[in-house]
Amino acid sequence: MKYENLVIEKKEYVLLKRYMNLSGYYKDETLRKSVKKLLGELDSARICDDADMPKDIIRFNTQVTIVSEKGWRKTFRLVLPNNSDVKSNKISILTPMGAAVMGYAEGDLVIWEFPAGEQQLTIEKVTQENRHINVNMVL
Repeated sequence: MKYENLVIEKKEYVLLKRYMNLSGYYKDETLRKSVKKLLGELDSARICDDADMPKDIIRFNTQVTIVSEKGWRKTFRLVLPNNSDVKSNKISILTPMGAAVMGYAEGDLVIWEFPAGEQQLTIEKVTQENRHINVNMVL
């Protein structure tokens, strides 16, 4: 892991904690496990101000390209649940894939539990478009 721990922007961290604290209510077992794992990783995360966020960290509205050890590649944008649209490659933080990559950096290796079983993913590319969420509007 490039930065030793997850790196999360301060306001996004607060928002994530709110979403994650609802995890006991998720009916899907894989999602519940993913959210629980992310919650555990958030406990040791490095929390930064927006101006101090490294540009290669996955956060809300980041475009991400991942490669699986099984050979498949996927590019998507990590979004809030209400902006999720799989057909447009917008993946919610409240999916196993979204929870798996949040706070990781380009080049990191991620091992995560998905409905098809545990997979190893490499974060191949991270693209920021300076369109991060206005957390104040969501909170």
